[in-house]
Amino acid sequence: MDTVDCIVAGAGVIGLAVARELARRGMETIVVEAADAIGTETSSRNSEVIHAGIYYPQGSKKAELCVKGRDRLYAYAAERGIPHKRCGKLIVATLPEQEATLRGIIAKAEACGVGDLVMLSAEQARDMEPALNCHAAVLSPSTGIVDSHALMLSLLGEAEEGGAYLSFNTEIVSGRIEDRLFILQTRDNSTGSDYEIAARHFVNAAGLGANALAAKLQGLDPRFVLDLHYARGSYFSVTGRPAFSRLIYPVPEPGGLGVHLTLDLAGGMRFGPDVEWIAEKDYSVNPRRADHFYGEIRKYWPALADGSLSPTYSGIRPKLAGPGEPAADFVIQGPEGHGVKNLVNLFGIESPGLTSSLAIAEEAVRLLAHD
Repeated sequence: MDTVDCIVAGAGVIGLAVARELARRGMETIVVEAADAIGTETSSRNSEVIHAGIYYPQGSKKAELCVKGRDRLYAYAAERGIPHKRCGKLIVATLPEQEATLRGIIAKAEACGVGDLVMLSAEQARDMEPALNCHAAVLSPSTGIVDSHALMLSLLGEAEEGGAYLSFNTEIVSGRIEDRLFILQTRDNSTGSDYEIAARHFVNAAGLGANALAAKLQGLDPRFVLDLHYARGSYFSVTGRPAFSRLIYPVPEPGGLGVHLTLDLAGGMRFGPDVEWIAEKDYSVNPRRADHFYGEIRKYWPALADGSLSPTYSGIRPKLAGPGEPAADFVIQGPEGHGVKNLVNLFGIESPGLTSSLAIAEEAVRLLAHD
């Protein structure tokens, strides 16, 4: 049975960022991924937004790691030639009573170290975006977009340059802790063959599967395996010349940030995600959900034409809080939390996980090194 320094479960943006960080520190690392490609779930089914760190409670992991991760991601993308754009975004109040929410967003952001938000009147916002309808708006100049696949390829390349290995079609069936080793029973999904591999350290970055994977690990107290809820978000696109040059967000709604407009790096417009609680993984997009989208989008873009929305894709957020519950923070669970040496579980890494990926990786590896 082979033994390595560390096994990372999951080849999404978080797992790859962790593998890069471990390889940079000289740790022999294997990334195991059940799918046949990198980033097939949450990491590639999102808005590809570089968030500024606006919405999160002061002192939360989301607030701290989003601000750190944003700056690291912009620098990393520039250094590595990863396509990205600091396009900025407008958060819009379409009703007079929502202006107080905008002011609350500015105050919360300033408390978390985001000091560049600017309150705009309706006229100032329309000067920037003539197609926009609003009562007031907040400009976030630090918000941007990034090519998430190019980012993951770069992280993988650096990890491999540092000696890390990536094993596709490799599912962790079960695991146990013996003599300070993590002994994992894995299955090759392409051949059906099973084999064991051992590691001195284990990072569970399996995203939507992280909670179920932790439950398979004998020696981890089940009390520390958190419940998971799936929140599907669908996206619709509009073809033709883009009507906006910045991202447009409504005020936040329970479970998400509302049906917002994001741009791809070619300028194409897409809208979403909405929030739909589901019991199991299902990436289908119901075209009838467009009926809700038209109403929400026309609050800030009245010129949206009938029949112009086309379903494109969906993503699933790994939520630690269910419907009607207060939003949960990232959970980066190290030895001090669960009592198992050399183990880090990453639970509930939803938005702003992409933005925070480099900072999350640093935090996860710090917890391993701290032990």
